[in-house]
Amino acid sequence: MPVHFALGGDVAISGPQAGFDFPLRDIFDVPDLSTTNDEIVNGFLTRDSAGVGPLAPFTAQRVDYSLARLAHYTATAPEHFQNHILFTNYKFYVDEFSRFAESTLGDPNTAYCEFVGPGNTVFRAGDAISEPPEVPQMPAFHLKCPDGSGITLVNIGVGPSNAKTATDHIAVLRPHAWLMLGHCAGLRNTQSLGDFVLAHAYLREDHVLDDDLPVWVPVPALAEIQVALEHAVEEVTQFSGYDLKQIMRTGTVATIDNRNWELRDQSGPVQRLSQSRAIALDMESATIAANGFRFRVPYGTLLCVSDKPLHGELKLPGMASEFYRTQVKKHLKIGIRAMESLRDMPLERLHSRKLRSFEETAFL
Repeated sequence: MPVHFALGGDVAISGPQAGFDFPLRDIFDVPDLSTTNDEIVNGFLTRDSAGVGPLAPFTAQRVDYSLARLAHYTATAPEHFQNHILFTNYKFYVDEFSRFAESTLGDPNTAYCEFVGPGNTVFRAGDAISEPPEVPQMPAFHLKCPDGSGITLVNIGVGPSNAKTATDHIAVLRPHAWLMLGHCAGLRNTQSLGDFVLAHAYLREDHVLDDDLPVWVPVPALAEIQVALEHAVEEVTQFSGYDLKQIMRTGTVATIDNRNWELRDQSGPVQRLSQSRAIALDMESATIAANGFRFRVPYGTLLCVSDKPLHGELKLPGMASEFYRTQVKKHLKIGIRAMESLRDMPLERLHSRKLRSFEETAFL
């Protein structure tokens, strides 16, 4: 039975044995790219000619597409994802998250019941959590609760493109919150390596979302997230008041799409950073926040200063190793504690009205 492939994607089965000659798309369901898009969630598609509006921010085809992408990129089934998502760009955080899960599973004072890693490998109380032999592009690790209120950590790697890809697809799961825990360049001479930065504004020079969310759209800080993160920093570091301000600053985080920005002519970039009053620079935070705003997912950012290029303090191997040893455990613990605090918050309070448009779908 000959099978013919034609330009444009048509596949036809023909011949005397087949008795027919027509494209397989006439028999089987195939992706419909006209409905696999973000028009609803972006606010471009509200009501049809009959005045009927969409019920949800994503079409069924878009959801199906993203569920398949999640399984591909993270090597875990979508049903393992929890309602509270942590993003990071370093494997050190994955290692620490695994150690935290191993020590927490079986603790009667927590609701965590199992830990799932790439390959859908399940670990329970008493199991030694091991690293999978093959790691996917964006490995996900899930510290699960029976009701889905646990914490998922995704190592998205470096760059705004990865940040957009991960959040584009996780958004269809409708998580209750996502936070970025990463490293940044400190831009002020009063900052020290290891200091924390709590973003309350974003300078978007990542460019990957310009077509979906123009840069003139403000991305506000969400009070519920900000308070949870600040309290978590206080609890973990045992600093408060003026002392807390010595190790954590709130301010604008600039997100760029060029990892080697230090090698460019500094006049333009530095001038923009100065005019924006930015205090830190990274490559993912504004992308994650902007997609959180776009998809109505509460978002936040807590970064850790790992270098200060404008002041001659580069991330050299010895300096970086010491930083990783002393700060990663503390930083991750803060993120986990913030998520646990948000989990205890009523959903109607967590899902900020700042994320609502003039006309929303019935089911968010």
